[in-house]
Amino acid sequence: MYGYFCPMAKKKSIINKSSEKFLEAYLNNASPTGFESSGQQLWLDYIRPYIDEHMVDTYGTVVGVINPDAPFKVVIEAHADEISYFVHYITSDGYIYLKRNGGSDHQIAPSKRVDIHTPKGIVKGVFGWPAIHTRTAGKEEAPSMKNIFLDVGAKDKKEVEAMGIHVGCVVTYEDQFMVLNKDWYVARALDNRAGGFMIAEVARLLHEQKIKLPFGLYITNSVQEEIGLRGAQMIAERIQPDVAIVTDVTHCTHTPMMNKIENGDVAAGKGPGVTYGPAVQNNLLQRIIDTAEAEKIPLQRMAASRFTGTDTDAFAYSNKGVASALISLPLRYMHTTVEMVHRTDVENCIKLILATLQNIKSGEDFKYIK
Repeated sequence: MYGYFCPMAKKKSIINKSSEKFLEAYLNNASPTGFESSGQQLWLDYIRPYIDEHMVDTYGTVVGVINPDAPFKVVIEAHADEISYFVHYITSDGYIYLKRNGGSDHQIAPSKRVDIHTPKGIVKGVFGWPAIHTRTAGKEEAPSMKNIFLDVGAKDKKEVEAMGIHVGCVVTYEDQFMVLNKDWYVARALDNRAGGFMIAEVARLLHEQKIKLPFGLYITNSVQEEIGLRGAQMIAERIQPDVAIVTDVTHCTHTPMMNKIENGDVAAGKGPGVTYGPAVQNNLLQRIIDTAEAEKIPLQRMAASRFTGTDTDAFAYSNKGVASALISLPLRYMHTTVEMVHRTDVENCIKLILATLQNIKSGEDFKYIK
């Protein structure tokens, strides 16, 4: 009865100050699809003390390996890339029109500030938009890829090009990481550099806690997920794993204008999500669920139809079939510059991956029928 009145000691966070500093730097660094290398270098530098060796493929996927000589191979994976735009057309009077690179949301663009990545360095720009005074009520044009444009303060196309801007330059939002109300991480590209952070923390904790796994662990940060799971598709063929545990974000549906009938019932702050669907190997999924129950880690459940839409699909259907499962981090406002995740969900995802790895045996056969 006294426990109700006495302040409880706050549990020590598994995310320390050093790792949170890495998270901030990692999120603030731009890593658009197809141009992930600077972020991949940051990630590799962070995990290097915790791994035995690493590999980098032709398109930039990075894999940290622990126990590389082991014949049985387990992957934990996230994707490294973020949505962006390409410079597509420069008008004679110096305005810039764009093409998407991934699922960039045109509706959030007007009035946003951007970084244009050029051979001469970053050039600042803004998405211009007509003032409310000049628009006719009831006849307003909604933002679309046909009408959103960048203004870099140039008088004409020649001046734009003199800045180093050309067709094909990649464009990212400049928004930076912040912590909201102590417990919420806010940034662009939490989808899915939060996942990259979580698997990096698993590597750190394995090292610091001197946990020896009976198999080879391949900590994989894949490129080009946002345009079709391409990085995972390539690296799965190179690693040829026996098991793959993928982590990505999922929609928190407890904010305004979200339809739970269409998108499911998932709340940020209530734990990682697990997915049921054809690409998810049910025996591996049950191992994750059993682990969560044993470790008292809260879980939320989701269902996928033909595909999960994550790198799980690429691993599952590679190499004649790989036992694969998905652990998801609830996220608010996906593909905006203010994506939000709850710190406890991040911690619980890390704990769940770490504990599940310790419940997998070398040579384990997850087949349904034996």
